[in-house]
Parts: sequence; C-alpha cells; structure tokens
Amino acid sequence: MTTTDSTSVLTAYSAEELRRRHSVKWREFPLDVLPLRIAEMDTPLAEPIAAALTAAIHRGDTGYALAGRLPEAFAGFAARHYGWRPDPAAARLVPDVMSGIVETLQIVTRPGDRVVVNTPGYPPFFYWLERIGRQVVSNPLADGPHGYQLDLDLLEHDFAAGARAYLLCNPHNPTGRVFTREELAQVAALADRYDVRIVVDEILAPLTYPGPRHIPFPSLDSPAAARSIALVSASKAWNIAGLKAALAVPGPDARADVAAIHEEVSEGAGLFGVIASEAAFSHGEPWLRHVIAALDANRHRLAAELASHLPGIGYQPPQAGYVAWLDCRALALGWDADPAQVFLQHGRVGLSSGLRFGPEGQGFARLNFATAPERLTEGVRRMATAHTHRSGTAH
Repeated sequence: MTTTDSTSVLTAYSAEELRRRHSVKWREFPLDVLPLRIAEMDTPLAEPIAAALTAAIHRGDTGYALAGRLPEAFAGFAARHYGWRPDPAAARLVPDVMSGIVETLQIVTRPGDRVVVNTPGYPPFFYWLERIGRQVVSNPLADGPHGYQLDLDLLEHDFAAGARAYLLCNPHNPTGRVFTREELAQVAALADRYDVRIVVDEILAPLTYPGPRHIPFPSLDSPAAARSIALVSASKAWNIAGLKAALAVPGPDARADVAAIHEEVSEGAGLFGVIASEAAFSHGEPWLRHVIAALDANRHRLAAELASHLPGIGYQPPQAGYVAWLDCRALALGWDADPAQVFLQHGRVGLSSGLRFGPEGQGFARLNFATAPERLTEGVRRMATAHTHRSGTAH
C-alpha cells in the first residue's frame, strides 16, 4: 500500500491478512474469535515510518540505540500541537512509557511511599508499583455531567493523607477522558500544597480528537508542573509499540531527576523504535490526521451500533485514543459475571476484562475500535448474541 487516506487506513487489510501478523492482538485467541482487546491498530505503517525503517535495513543499521534527534522531533511536534516546546537536551530515552514511569518513580519516591492512581486505571500501573515496593492509593474518577472527571476533593484527601506521588494518565486509559487546563491547574495547586510529585503518562496525547485540547502537564505555570515528569511516545498513535522507544520529558525543575535515569535503561530502547518515532513526530502528521478521522468515525459508529443492538450498555465516546470503556452492569449478566468472559464464551469476541482496571471495573469491559468498520459492527452483533444467549440460559 503506497498511499493512505481516512477511508482506507483501517480497511487496508482483510482479517486473513491480519492473522498473519505475529503481534499479540491477532495471535492470542483461537481463529474463531474476533479480537478487539489488545491496544494495537489494524493499520498499515505510516509511509514515512516504513521508508525510514526500510532505509535502515538497507544500510544494516541494526545496532544499539541512541536518542539521536528523537527529542528534537518530539519537541517540534509538541510545539505544533500543544504550543509547548520542551528542552530536547533534558529528555531521556527509555524503552517504553511504562518502564519510564517505573524508573522515574524509583527516583522521586522511596520504597513504601504512597502513589495515587486514578481508577479505573491502566492494569500495569498496579502490578508494577507493587513490584517496586510502592503503595497504590486508588483514587476513583467521579461521574460528571460530561462523563468521567477527577474527584478533586478525594484527591486532596489522598494527598493530605501522605501520598508522595501522583501517577496521572492524561489522556486517560481506559475512559479516554482528556482533562482540561482548569482541572490540571487544580491538581497542580494541590500538589504544591501537599508536596506531591506528579508523573504523567501522556502516551495517548497525539490521538486527541477535535474539540478537547491536550495540555502537557509540565507546560503549566506552577511549581508542581515545573517539578513534574511526562512520559511520551509515538507508539500508540503510529502503531509502533513493538519497536520500543519513549521519552521521559521533565519540567524545568525536574531535569536532574530525569538525568538520574541510568544510561542502561536508555540502552534498552530499540534503534528501530527511535528511527520510527523520529519519522513519526517529524513527518507522520498527515497519516495521523487520516487515522484520527477514521477512529472518530468508528467511535460514533460504535455508539450507533450499541444503541441499536445493546442499548443497555453505557458508553461515552472517548475524547482521545481508540478504546471504549463499556458499562455492562445493566445487562443483568449476573452479579459476579465478567462481561468480557460472557462475550468471549458466547459470542466469540475478545474484549478486555474491566476487572483488570481496578475495583471500579466490575461489570465493565474495554473494547478496541481501531479496526475496519465492518469488523466493529460484527463485534457488537456478536456481543448482542452473547447477551441473548446468557439471558436465555439465565431464565
């Protein structure tokens, strides 16, 4: 495929072609299961990324990674999209956002320290914080008039109770919420008041839809923002997670902390990840616009399909990213039922179990809609079949 547009970016490959991939999404389930779980997109590579990787292969450029011009490429992208130009010299290469979070928290906190995490939350947050000896403080998001929002009163309670750090995910996974400048400013004020360090996962920021605006936390005008550290990557937006490259980007007063990330951590990044990410941030914006347009159509298509076939499911279209957080509690699947297991067993469609995202995930499932529209429609109809089967057997 030599060109990409918003009508073809999610339809370039048939299911048979996708099943020839070796990545997790299309290999983890039996062949009769439609996979809508793992956060991978069914897209071709962006042309600039494919060209950069092909050129690297031709010159035998397969050695160890240096950051190269990736920090400059990201800084340029951030300036164009967010009005923020971080200092490229202060950024540190890490293999991926999660490993960068782990290394950062080990620098800015101590074993036994309390780290606040919003729930539902990205599952690796929980087990990685436990592995490095930090205490997870679950901070449930609140239901607001426009969907999920930060519970600032509860956040202040947790900060006042002795939290040393706040692991903020913005845009949020799994709800897709993009927090406003006002919300983030209030978080910064609380962090200043209680001396809490802010570490921010901003991996989904390039996939923000028209309307909301992503605000990089270190760009705020506050002491807490100046001491914050953001983890960024091209991996989700350009579908290159397997290539392994991300950046830890400090606020002005956190440069020494990021500089303290050991060079052996940076050496764990992949050279192809660096090459692909630099191409993405420098030349991949036209492709990204097509992807966002296609995903935008799919997030609304999902709403229509659910309204038609499974109106009992609660769904707020995300403001960023390509996963849907589905409230299945009204389906009456059984008080202890995991909706993802019901849909898998009776509908042969693979979703993520909400239980993996914390206690607030009971009765929820996460669906990846970064696929062809017809496969998304098929997925919802399989879910409806599963619900009908479950309801029939229950009676």
